[in-house]
Amino acid sequence: MPSTALAGVRVLDLSRILAAPLATQMLADLGAEVIKVERPGTGDDSRTYGPPFAAGPEGDRTDTAAFYLSCNRNKQSVTVNHATADGQALIRALAARSDVLVENFRAGTLAKYGLDHESLRELNPRLVYLSVTGFGQTGPYAARPGYDGIFQAMSGMMSVSGHPDEPMKVGVSMVDILTGLYASTAVLAALRHRDATGEGQFIDLSLLDCGLASLSHFAMNYLVSGEVPQRRGNGGYGGVPSQAFLCKDKPVFLVAGNDKQFAAFCAAAGRSDLLQDPRFGTTSARIAHRAEILPVLEEIMLTRTRDEWLAVLDEHDVPAGPFNELPEVFADPQIQHRGMLVDVDDPASGRLPLLANPIRFTATPVEGYAPPPGLGEHTAEVLGRLAGVTEGQLAGLRARGVV
Repeated sequence: MPSTALAGVRVLDLSRILAAPLATQMLADLGAEVIKVERPGTGDDSRTYGPPFAAGPEGDRTDTAAFYLSCNRNKQSVTVNHATADGQALIRALAARSDVLVENFRAGTLAKYGLDHESLRELNPRLVYLSVTGFGQTGPYAARPGYDGIFQAMSGMMSVSGHPDEPMKVGVSMVDILTGLYASTAVLAALRHRDATGEGQFIDLSLLDCGLASLSHFAMNYLVSGEVPQRRGNGGYGGVPSQAFLCKDKPVFLVAGNDKQFAAFCAAAGRSDLLQDPRFGTTSARIAHRAEILPVLEEIMLTRTRDEWLAVLDEHDVPAGPFNELPEVFADPQIQHRGMLVDVDDPASGRLPLLANPIRFTATPVEGYAPPPGLGEHTAEVLGRLAGVTEGQLAGLRARGVV
């Protein structure tokens, strides 16, 4: 079972692709009932964002992409064509009995169908309505489409990532993921306000805004100093050392961010003489003399293998870690101990591996997961239970392409 923390909260999920579905998946993991509304016949675009596609019970390929599976567990799928009058009526009926509605259509799109916040607020004043768009509901770019890479570029995220001569995007769709986290937090805050006042509200969330907000101390450093942050590849901006180092065989990421940790590193390396050098004896001195100390550290790190360094650094309580490929990640004993990989029974594929939710509750734990739903898997049950649609009416709606 998912957590019971949000038991009794119903979320109507009209979103597609990644950012907003990640938010509703988080709410589903926390115990909310999430009803995912998809287009009849095709569904969420991400269902076809493959390869790779999930394997069936006999090892044959299914038509469900791993991308879709990453952000739609613990949900119910209902197919409704919102471009039809009957489809709009069904969505309004579901919204009237929901606590939250989440959508990520372009600004103004759902108003054409009477499914915007102003229209639905008349039916359900307690509804929390979250709209996730690329640029927000206002401003000169509000009507533009956009994708994660565009927002990594525009927000400044790429300007601080990569090597000095080459800006680079983060490998994963980081702005989408961060926006999903901002979105789920926003919904929880709005529900708290709703429960205190009886009033729902509209949440306007922009991927560009979230990308910029995520620059955090990088942006603050610029605002305070006026200095544009420089790209440092695998080097950090904190204490020195804080970056990747090549060992005899493989690299490690080493952080000795304060004087105590640097002293411990010097002990591990047998180089206590570095502490006597006024250029390297304090955190601020090492930062000021970064260009001088890094070549010294690089030479030291080449004297041992990765595993030798990891052992001695751990012995001296110096933070360090290996560069793991994904097979190594899932084989790591800490990851296995924390249960970050779970297998669930899935009608379409037999056994489906999923990443676990990383939140660990004591009172309301996430103890199990339902697999991402098949397209329209719950249409009859949900529309019957919440919209009063009979089997005969459902057959007529199917015949007209409404569901």
